[in-house]
Amino acid sequence: MQSTVLVIGSGVAGLTYALKAAEFAAVTLVTKKEHTESNTNYAQGGIAAVMAADDSPDLHILDTEIAGAGLCHRDAVEQMVLEGPDRVRELIEWGANFSLEAERPGSDAQPPGLSLGREGGHSRNRIIHAKDLTGREVERTLVAAVQRHRNIRVYEHHAAVELITEERPGPEGTGSRMTVLGATVLDTLDGDVKTVLADATVLATGGAGRVYLHTTNPAIATGDGVAIAYRAGARVANMEFFQFHPTTLYHPEGRSFLISEAVRGEGGVLKLRDGTPFMDQYHPLASLAPRDIVARAIDSELKRTGDDYVLLDVTHLEADFIRNRFPHIHQSCLELGLDITQQPIPIVPAAHYSCGGVLTDLEARTSLHRLYAVGEVACTGVHGANRLASNSLLEALVFADHAAADTRDLLEREGPAGPPADPAAWVEANDPTRKATEVSPEFAAQLGLLVRTLMWSHVGIVRSDRRLKQAARELDLLLHAVETLYHSSAVTVELLELRNITQVGRLIIDCAVHRKESRGLHYNVDYPERNDAEWLVDTVLAPRA
Repeated sequence: MQSTVLVIGSGVAGLTYALKAAEFAAVTLVTKKEHTESNTNYAQGGIAAVMAADDSPDLHILDTEIAGAGLCHRDAVEQMVLEGPDRVRELIEWGANFSLEAERPGSDAQPPGLSLGREGGHSRNRIIHAKDLTGREVERTLVAAVQRHRNIRVYEHHAAVELITEERPGPEGTGSRMTVLGATVLDTLDGDVKTVLADATVLATGGAGRVYLHTTNPAIATGDGVAIAYRAGARVANMEFFQFHPTTLYHPEGRSFLISEAVRGEGGVLKLRDGTPFMDQYHPLASLAPRDIVARAIDSELKRTGDDYVLLDVTHLEADFIRNRFPHIHQSCLELGLDITQQPIPIVPAAHYSCGGVLTDLEARTSLHRLYAVGEVACTGVHGANRLASNSLLEALVFADHAAADTRDLLEREGPAGPPADPAAWVEANDPTRKATEVSPEFAAQLGLLVRTLMWSHVGIVRSDRRLKQAARELDLLLHAVETLYHSSAVTVELLELRNITQVGRLIIDCAVHRKESRGLHYNVDYPERNDAEWLVDTVLAPRA
C-alpha cells in the first residue's frame, strides 16, 4: 500500500494528527485493535490547561517544572502551556462535552463555564474533565471526526512490525541520513504482513505499561513505537523515568483499575489500614503530593507494615457529590461489592506512564528523517523526570498539531519520498519457511510474564545497582531467546508484543543503570540524593551498532 502519511496508533495524539494532516494529504492510520482501545480511553483525570481567571501560564509552567525535578525542557513546556487552551477549545469545537460548573442562581446568571478540578502537584484548579471519563470523551470526539473525514483510511487489527528505512543523502554538505519510508504491518486477523510506503510516518503508539507486572494500561500498551524506532536507529531518552500511579484498586476479583488522581484532588485522604493518615510525614502537600512521592511513600509503608494495600478514603465527602463527580469509579467499585461513599478504597501503586520515549524536537521530529513521534511514545522534554498530572493529553494535542504543520512544510519543501531502492528487503516477515513455525500464544504469554515479573521486582518504584545488574543479565538472555524465535517463526501479534516489551525493558534498564542519582521517578537506594552538578541532563540512548 502507499499513502502520503502513515499514522501508527489511534490514541489522542494519532487521531489529532490524522485529522490535521488530512487537510492536505492522504492519511492511512493503522491501529492494533479498535479505534477506542488506547491509554487515552483510560485517562480519567482530565486535561490540564490555563482557563481560570486566578491561573496563569507562569504558574502552570512552574508546577510542571517542579514536578519534572529539573529535567523539563523549558521551551517544550512553554509551547505546551501557551498553546494548550486553544487546543482544548478546538476539541470543544469538534464536539467534546466537558463537565460544566453548576448554573448560578439569579435572572442575570451567565452560562456556566468549564468545571475545573485540581490534581496532585497543581497550584490552581485547571483540570478540564468529563466527570471521571475524560479520556473516553476525548477519544469519542476524535474517532467520530476521523470517521467523517474522507481523506483518512483506517485499518483496525493491524500491528506495526518494523519501520522501512534507507540511507539517503541529506541537504548539501551534511552527508547521508537515515530516512523512514513507511512500515511493515501485520494484519492480525489473517496473518499477512503488508508493506505501507509513506512520505511521512508518525509513531503514536502510546505507552509501555505492559512491560510491568502491575499496570493501569490496557493490554495493547506494549511499547511498540519505542521498540521499532530504536531498532530502526532512532534515539530514545529518559526511559528510566516510568511513572507508577500511586492509586490503583487492590481487589482479588478485579484487575488493576485506576483510581483517578482527581479523587485526591477533591479531598480523598490516604490512610493506613488502621485508619491513620500518613502522607503528612512525607510531603507538605500530604495526599496531594506529586505522584512519585506518593508512590514511594505507599511503597515504604507497605514494606514497613507488611500490608498488601493502603486506603484512599472519601467517605467524609457528600455521597451525592462522589456519585456525580466519579460515576465510573463509583459504579466499577460497586460492581465488586465496594461502596466508596461508605468504605475506603484499598489501593496499591501500578505502572502508569512512561515519561521517556523516542527523542523529538519541538516539531515532534525524531532523529530519523521523515519520522515523527507524538503522545506517550515520544520524549518531548515536557515531563522531565516526572509527569505532572493531566499534562499528557495536553502534550499530545499540542505536539500533534506541530507535527502536522511540520509535515505540510516537509512535503512542500521536499516532495514525495519515493520508494526504497530494494523493496524486496522488507518482505522477510512473509518468508514461507518462517510461516511454517508458529509460537503459541500461551508460550509467548509465559515468556512475557517472565519479563514483566523481572521488571516489577528489579526495576520498579525503588531500585538498586545490584538489582539493576541482575535484571540486565536475565533480560539479555530473554532478549536473545525472543530474537531467535522472532527470526525463525511466523509473525503473530503475541510474538511482536513479546519482542517489544523485552526490548523496551532493556532500554529502561540501560537508562536506569546509567543515572547515578535519584531524581523524580527514578529512585536508587545506592544513590538516594539528587545530584544537579553531574546529572542535570537527559539520558539519551543511541542504538547499538
